[in-house]
Amino acid sequence: MLINEYLQSKGISQVTTGNAVHIPHSAEETANSPFAQKLKEKLSEQPGGVEFSKHAIERLEDRNIDIGEGDMLERLNKAVEVAQEKGARDTLVLVDETAFVVSIKNNKVITTLSEEDMQGNIFTNIDSTVIM
Repeated sequence: MLINEYLQSKGISQVTTGNAVHIPHSAEETANSPFAQKLKEKLSEQPGGVEFSKHAIERLEDRNIDIGEGDMLERLNKAVEVAQEKGARDTLVLVDETAFVVSIKNNKVITTLSEEDMQGNIFTNIDSTVIM
């Protein structure tokens, strides 16, 4: 018996635990979230820097990664420049305990991972790694 069937048999239609959290379901909601707005402000401070895909923005938010902390964004941009100079196409950039998979050709972060998310992970379809 599935959990939903069990709950329905007991007359329980919905179960919640802890505080309810609104998870954006559309790209528009994600792009307009307070987190995304703060990220856009931070990125605009460094013109010509790397861009973030919607997926990467969602991962930053989900994993509570603060790229505004210290000089992380500056180091990420420097790593992308180094990868471009070496002719890389898709690069894994490690900045402290955070990993960024970057499309060098598009100058865009595809996804991000925190230290915990990297454990046991395999990075595929990359041709280089830059450690900052």
